[in-house]
Amino acid sequence: MTKFRVLIIDDDRMMRESLVDLLEAAGWATKALARATDASRWVAQFVPDVILSDVRMPEMSGLELLQSLKASPPVVLISAHGDIPMAVDAMNQGAYSFVEKPYDPKRLLVILSHAADQHRMRESNQRLKERLQQLSGLDRVILGQTPEIIRLREMIAMVADTSASVLLHGETGTGKDLAARALHDISARCDGPYVALNAAQVSADQLHLVARSAAGGTLFLDEICACPGEIQTMLLRLIEAKEVLDPKQGTPETVDIRVVSATNEDTDRAVKEGQLRRDLLYRLEGFRLNLPALRARLDDVPVLMLRFLQEFASQYGTTPPELSEADLAALMAHDWPGNVRELRNVAERRVMMAVHGFGSMLDAISGTGAESFQRPGLREAVAALERQMIAQAIQTHAGQMDDIAAALRIGRRTLNEKIVKLGLDKDALL
Repeated sequence: MTKFRVLIIDDDRMMRESLVDLLEAAGWATKALARATDASRWVAQFVPDVILSDVRMPEMSGLELLQSLKASPPVVLISAHGDIPMAVDAMNQGAYSFVEKPYDPKRLLVILSHAADQHRMRESNQRLKERLQQLSGLDRVILGQTPEIIRLREMIAMVADTSASVLLHGETGTGKDLAARALHDISARCDGPYVALNAAQVSADQLHLVARSAAGGTLFLDEICACPGEIQTMLLRLIEAKEVLDPKQGTPETVDIRVVSATNEDTDRAVKEGQLRRDLLYRLEGFRLNLPALRARLDDVPVLMLRFLQEFASQYGTTPPELSEADLAALMAHDWPGNVRELRNVAERRVMMAVHGFGSMLDAISGTGAESFQRPGLREAVAALERQMIAQAIQTHAGQMDDIAAALRIGRRTLNEKIVKLGLDKDALL
């Protein structure tokens, strides 16, 4: 992760230099200004993760600065004791937090780090959401922006309106069924039927009935390498002559049909081992489209996960969990043997964990705690909400108990009791 960037604004030169020295020693990139009137220009040029500003300054105060900035990073105010009422007013208008002069270096760094981290997380999630909003057509079905997936969409668009058969090849869970449906939906056959069939389990009678029901549309045959020999002969005739044999009558019927097939097996090996007829393979792969494994396009994982989180959050009547830096690291470190299907299952587990008030993306990937998915009672739900609110307040107010209690509108003693009862580790949160 690149170093945090802070824009420092203070008319006191010694204070500015002190803050720059502290933050650069902690690994931050800094830009210091003597007056707030220059802030807007430097926000655009420097792109800070957080702004640290004095409250009382000539020409423009910290409060006026806060009001002037739109869609800016979080603003942390640093103020002398006499300026605290102004700082509190600024916080009510959207400032992230404030620190009193003379400042505690450790507390200041904690507040700024939390503010910058939350800003980056929001920015990352916003970029993903904007990307989803821009998607249209095939982009909404075959998600991703890596070269492999862009090429797949281009190929689907290119062959969709041809009459040629298409063979989809890819590992289990890569979305061969979605690609087959997309081929149908954007073709001239889109108004006709789309019928999916497992080729490994089809009988002659079934193929006859299915082919008739799919006339004028598309027949999708999954697991084509496991198709019985008798059915392979019928398929060869169906593709070549557009005819299907009625097993009971022994007479052929003409059907206008397009065949799309799919497999996760090595087709050349299947031919050599006598599992698949070579002449049938030639007819099936008029076009061959290869679907990439998810581990080969890891850059697409965040946008896919966000899409699935939104889908399941809507299904379960909740808000989708935000993707933190730790979540993204866990997603990118996993090799996804089950591909997009596995990713979708992980998203559902993560939403269920969020509904029940526990868990992380790493837990969802590993399946940890999956046995605890029974719906909580009122007491458990209230405890989960209290735990979340108190933990967030601890981080926002850098562990200052009086500030935390005031923000939660409870007494200091009640706050201490709840922290103990809920098993919260304040030091770990900071």
